[in-house]
Amino acid sequence: MTPRWTREELDRAHRHYTETANRCASSGDWRDWADLFTDDAVYLEHTFGTFRGPDEIYAWIAPLMAEWPNRAMTSFPHAWCVCDEDRGWWICRIENRMEDPGDGSIHQAHNITVLHYAGDMKFSYEEDAYNPAAFGPMIDGWLESRHSAGSERGVPD
Repeated sequence: MTPRWTREELDRAHRHYTETANRCASSGDWRDWADLFTDDAVYLEHTFGTFRGPDEIYAWIAPLMAEWPNRAMTSFPHAWCVCDEDRGWWICRIENRMEDPGDGSIHQAHNITVLHYAGDMKFSYEEDAYNPAAFGPMIDGWLESRHSAGSERGVPD
């Protein structure tokens, strides 16, 4: 199989994906992230379902990430990634990291993400697999740290 894209382009696209996700998480505006997907993209999210194309992906992600506590999830560092250069696929462990609770501690839970690159800095497929049981205790620990640090702003009653 002859690779369709150079490793340099695949790396550039992956960096663009991560930078866009982190920028959108910081701003709360997820349009640019949804626009990373092709018009015929399939996004399979094991907890929430399947979404097709950037508009449907955006219609799902924007309100979800505006909800508490998701809006306090402000970065998504990649713990590791494997690139299948022949296919243009990335398989990554992505940390869903909460904002600093005020004491400098890190609170995060991970998912495994599969991305299919489609060219032009866009992706045609994403699949996210989470362990939902890991997110509850992570949020509880984050809330406890916020309370201990006296940082209660943004927490709903």
